[in-house]
Amino acid sequence: MPDTPSASYLQRLFGLDGLTAVVIGGTGTLGGAFCEALAQAGAHTIVVGRNREHGLERVAQIGKLGGKAEFFAADSTSRDELTALRDHIVSQGRHVDILINGAGINSPTPFLEITDEEWTRILDVNLRSVEIACQIFGKLMLDRKVAGSIINIASVSAVVPLSRVFTYSLTKAAVVNLTQNLSREWSALGVRVNALSPGFFPAEQNRKVLTPDRIAKVMSHTPVARFGSPEELAGAILLMASPRAGSFLTGANLVVDGGFTTMTI
Repeated sequence: MPDTPSASYLQRLFGLDGLTAVVIGGTGTLGGAFCEALAQAGAHTIVVGRNREHGLERVAQIGKLGGKAEFFAADSTSRDELTALRDHIVSQGRHVDILINGAGINSPTPFLEITDEEWTRILDVNLRSVEIACQIFGKLMLDRKVAGSIINIASVSAVVPLSRVFTYSLTKAAVVNLTQNLSREWSALGVRVNALSPGFFPAEQNRKVLTPDRIAKVMSHTPVARFGSPEELAGAILLMASPRAGSFLTGANLVVDGGFTTMTI
């Protein structure tokens, strides 16, 4: 970007130079877009996930875009592995300024056919992982008394009930509630906590439920009449992550859904 007054203003407002961002679920479609946005805004970005191949590919792509990133292999539901990630960051002399909790799984199982195993697995990945990461990295932020931003990825299904995704929906509603509670507890201490609720953005976790008939229903209920592109979440992420542009934003659930939740009939 050329060095113009507008460019300088945007850099001051949204630039993340010198900050460290941790993106749990960074090997996924949406998580990867979050990583690229944060890194291009100047943050040293840590791509966290279980798939090493996808993680290293994302780091390489960020390098091509001029950003700085590294991959750390960890299971979002493992307290030990996320603690090891924290220790790794601290050993580098870094502080976690931005945390995104973006790990998630889904299933289209009819309610009466949901097994205990499926129920528990979805709750673990979608909700318990958020609890674990907020405890580990939130404590680090609070202990070091450095301003931080936590962004928990929810869903429009947290706002309005969607058919065929029962367990997923309840976990996302719980994520919003947890976000609001943590914001109430931590904002005065310098840690802002917000949620982002995307609408329909095709990704690996939801392709199995996007059948032709369901796609038609989604389109008829979405004013912009199309799916979202992962890059269209970048602005929301940078707003919530920025210690300047987002300094008064906490406890919010920012819905980016092409108008889906405005439709009632």
